[in-house]
Amino acid sequence: MADLKANPAPLGLMGFGMTTILLNLHNAGLFGLGSMILGMGIFYGGLAQVIAGIMEYKNGNTFGTVAFTSYGLFWLSLVALWAIPKFTWGASFTNPPIAVGFYLLCWGIFTLMMFFGTLKANRALQFVFASLALLFFLLAAGDFTGNAMITQIAGYEGIICGASAFYLAMAEVLNLQLGKTVLPIGTVKK
Repeated sequence: MADLKANPAPLGLMGFGMTTILLNLHNAGLFGLGSMILGMGIFYGGLAQVIAGIMEYKNGNTFGTVAFTSYGLFWLSLVALWAIPKFTWGASFTNPPIAVGFYLLCWGIFTLMMFFGTLKANRALQFVFASLALLFFLLAAGDFTGNAMITQIAGYEGIICGASAFYLAMAEVLNLQLGKTVLPIGTVKK
């Protein structure tokens, strides 16, 4: 009996992509931060990516395991940063912008290092990681400086980043399902 395994990457990419688009619509100034973003951050951005990371582990993919579980836990930790100060017991745990800036800077550095792991992968995945590193650095700069314009620019860049992950997820699903390339991903010659 063959041991057939599904590709968990589209699940993780879609969880990341949709949640990133929605948060960055907020960062761009289109609407306020609400339970819709928090719910997406917990369940689709967070939980779905952690599940995809566990599935990548079972497939023997270290890069996918580290990427999906890390970014899934990023979303869960981000929601915690927003939510904990709202609880009575957590009211003294506020997050000054400089602290959030360093949080985002750490994620930017991590993402930049992960980008180097994509250099032999397809161009679409390279774009996802490059644009995500840029997004984290822009968001960190917005928090460090208090400049709302930088955060708004980051929001628009984040929409592009999330849309690129959405595209790659759909390309992987549709190309496999239809047995041909309908959405190109820029295959890299090895």
